[in-house]
Amino acid sequence: MLGAIRAVTTTVPDLDAVEQAYVSYLHYHPVARGRLDDATATSWNAPAAAGSRWLAMQPASGEPTCLRFVERPATVGFRALTTFGWNATEITVQDVDALAPRFADSPFQIIGAPADLDGVPMIRAMQLLGPAGECLYLTRIAPGSGFDLAPALSPVGRVFITVVGGPDIEALRSFYAARFGNQPTPAKETRIRVLSRANGLPAEETKHGLAVLPLADGTLFELDRYPPGTGPRPCRDGDLPPGMAIVTCEVESIDGATIASTLPPYVGARSATLRGAAGELIELVTTADR
Repeated sequence: MLGAIRAVTTTVPDLDAVEQAYVSYLHYHPVARGRLDDATATSWNAPAAAGSRWLAMQPASGEPTCLRFVERPATVGFRALTTFGWNATEITVQDVDALAPRFADSPFQIIGAPADLDGVPMIRAMQLLGPAGECLYLTRIAPGSGFDLAPALSPVGRVFITVVGGPDIEALRSFYAARFGNQPTPAKETRIRVLSRANGLPAEETKHGLAVLPLADGTLFELDRYPPGTGPRPCRDGDLPPGMAIVTCEVESIDGATIASTLPPYVGARSATLRGAAGELIELVTTADR
């Protein structure tokens, strides 16, 4: 079964600008940096990315869940929330309303002001685009929510949800159930306002299919049905997908060929990467090698 989310890898055109923004506004700190080795790039089906600069950052709490950035050229016309694959990184925070004013005149653009989740006032979130156009959700989980989700151990905590979008939500549900044994919730129709706005749809009237795939340690995948007009993500041959490219999860064991991970959080652990139903890259890291 898929275990906890431990890293999200995003491609960015300017690694230094991203580092400065995340340190200054999210209080993340660098924990490692380097050049992408050939074995890792090949494992990711992205040999063209070998030699690229990368950076790993963690929240102020020091929890072993990383945001990893790989410096790659920008893809003209690509925008988050408009193509299939990984589209949003959700981070747990202690007080989303207190954080919101921080992003005025910053490299982060607010695309969804703090608001309660429909029907669940104990969950309150805002949405941002980061300095490379990456989509972030910042979410406060209050006591009594009824959800077993990771708490924020610092004002801006760790990744606890990642969002994947595709044209067929049942294909997404079936893939994860069959491949890993995690059982997704039934799909329901709900408003996802930032998704509607990104695709020129009425935010209040439009509904999208959504299911949840529970993982370990208070983490989960959100599976979204993307609307007509969205499509596969453009990607250069042999390169990483633009934007949010890879999500890394723990597993107890891996069948088939593996490599030794060279990036945090589990350097030296055995890892392998596969592609999901919507083209998303999922990196598996064996917890036995921690």
